[in-house]
Amino acid sequence: MSTIPEHLQYTKDHEYVAGDAGAEIVTIGITDYAQGELGDIVYVDLPKVGATFAEHAVFGTIEAVKAVSELYCPLAGEVVEVNARLDGEPALVNSDPYGDGWMLRLRIDPASRAALLSAAQYAAHLGG
Repeated sequence: MSTIPEHLQYTKDHEYVAGDAGAEIVTIGITDYAQGELGDIVYVDLPKVGATFAEHAVFGTIEAVKAVSELYCPLAGEVVEVNARLDGEPALVNSDPYGDGWMLRLRIDPASRAALLSAAQYAAHLGG
């Protein structure tokens, strides 16, 4: 069973959003389930700081030994930081998706988080 931390919010596309409910800056990454489905991650293509994305827009790609997948922005916002460690250590997404394997930090409108899934809703989406 995949790890689904209670304090995070999720999308049906298997991204997570970390940050307090009223936070304007949130951390985005992919879930433990997603990294497990992808397998060994060998490359992550992330946007530049300052890039802006609409909700559900493609913000990058993730390449595993067996597949390449698009990464979807769970919320509209502006990129304020990217995880530069993933350039040299893409496997951090496998070993610590909710910690060192985060992908980007996004400036958002906190009210836009209402459509995200809770941990229980995400678990139900996975069939758990």
